[in-house]
Amino acid sequence: MSNLTPLHRPVRLAVLISGGGTTLANLLTHIAAGELDAEIPLVIASRADCGGIDKARAAGLNCVVLTRREFPSVEDYSRSVFEQCRAARVDLVVLAGFLVLLKIPLDFHLRVMNIHPSLIPAFCGRGMHGRLVHEAVLARGCKVSGCTVHFVDDEYDHGPIILQRPVPVLDDDTPESLAARVFEQECRAYPEAIRLFAAGQLKVNGLRVRIIEGGEVPAPL
Repeated sequence: MSNLTPLHRPVRLAVLISGGGTTLANLLTHIAAGELDAEIPLVIASRADCGGIDKARAAGLNCVVLTRREFPSVEDYSRSVFEQCRAARVDLVVLAGFLVLLKIPLDFHLRVMNIHPSLIPAFCGRGMHGRLVHEAVLARGCKVSGCTVHFVDDEYDHGPIILQRPVPVLDDDTPESLAARVFEQECRAYPEAIRLFAAGQLKVNGLRVRIIEGGEVPAPL
């Protein structure tokens, strides 16, 4: 069982990206609006051509590119990622569309979060990301989808679930329209989960996370 400790200061984030950086942009918007008390001293991109790099640099953020193929193993790649995070003195590592599997070191246990565009454990795991998730939801005829924020362990989309936000699946949905509805909830859920972490309101017991009420986190927008 783990209780996370309140920080009483802005939470320092490392944001890890593999694509266009929409989640990074959302976090920056919440920070700028005073709705998330956070700093982003580090962005790590897994590809040199991902659009999120331009967003990070336009915001004046330190952005490091670490491509998986440059390292002989998952362990070596993960070691380099977390060395960068330690050097930047981050409190929390935030996966923002990051598509590379990581091995989480002990000192970052319960200090790495991810958001997935389905209600885990449905439509998740290796190879299930982005449009592929929404195509699978529609093909299965689901009536509800959503997003999940969870702590990261050494498996894809597997760690303790922090928050889930459902959305309806409409009869005329396309992968794009469903993705847009899910992303609206992602934009609310991820900052909320980070606020809960920073305020020490998360109590973790195995795969179960309890949100401790009455803490310092403002009500979600």
